[in-house]
Amino acid sequence: MRKSIKLFMCLTGILLIILGLIFVFKPIESLFSIAWLLGLITLLSGISELVFVLNAQHLIPNSGTRVLSSVFQIVLGCFLLAHTGLVAASLPIIFGIWILVEGIIVAVKSFDYKQVGYGAWWCILILGILTAIIGVIGLMNPASLAGTLGIFLGIGIIADGISFLMLLSGIKKFEKKVGEVKKNFMADAQ
Repeated sequence: MRKSIKLFMCLTGILLIILGLIFVFKPIESLFSIAWLLGLITLLSGISELVFVLNAQHLIPNSGTRVLSSVFQIVLGCFLLAHTGLVAASLPIIFGIWILVEGIIVAVKSFDYKQVGYGAWWCILILGILTAIIGVIGLMNPASLAGTLGIFLGIGIIADGISFLMLLSGIKKFEKKVGEVKKNFMADAQ
């Protein structure tokens, strides 16, 4: 995989962590002042993931889930940018859904990493489950828990950013496994 794609993925994970920290430390203010920035980061995250998946389809089993996730993020990012005022009031629900969907996808993906022998696959699973639980908590009562919800969503976004970086670190296992399969295939063909 090209170095530029890995760098872009790393940057996306870091930006997600920063975004989560902003939510944790400024939960109520964040719901209004950061709507536009959230749209931009969400859009860039979706584009980053889509570029990665399209360039690494041969390395990632069941890459369709990542395409679905990236398309969802791109659509969500465009919506956030187009309707910042409305979005500020709706952020708890919108991000609760996003965090829930991302958590489920990350948890499912962890088993792909287990299959190729990535030792920290269980960390990805735990982060995915944690992310999904936080998404559900955020969706339960968004109006009365705006401040607390901002903190919970921030933690969920941080967990997603960390899992994004962990997924990146596991790519080497996929690349190694593909190399072994190619080598064995070439040996069998001769």
